Amino acid sequence: MIACKEIVKASTNLTAADTTRAVDALLDAIMDGVAAGKEVVIPGFGTFRRRERSARTGRNPRTGEAIAIEAKVAPAFLAGKTFKDIVAGDRK
Repeated sequence: MIACKEIVKASTNLTAADTTRAVDALLDAIMDGVAAGKEVVIPGFGTFRRRERSARTGRNPRTGEAIAIEAKVAPAFLAGKTFKDIVAGDRK
């Protein structure tokens, strides 16, 4: 696994401290935006948003007993077309 900060530092002329500040600022902006209920779009990469999950009945896989699963809000990411194409090996 390679850290995001290492990737940014290797592809820019930023110092390690500047790289850390830039990456941290981007991640903070994404988390703050999503937490506030906004979609955060990074063109060519993807969209971050909140996904509301409804309450539902589930099953304990060990016992088969029905259990109540509470409603919750979770982060979601939808990959953009460019990102999908690169991962699939279709980079142009």
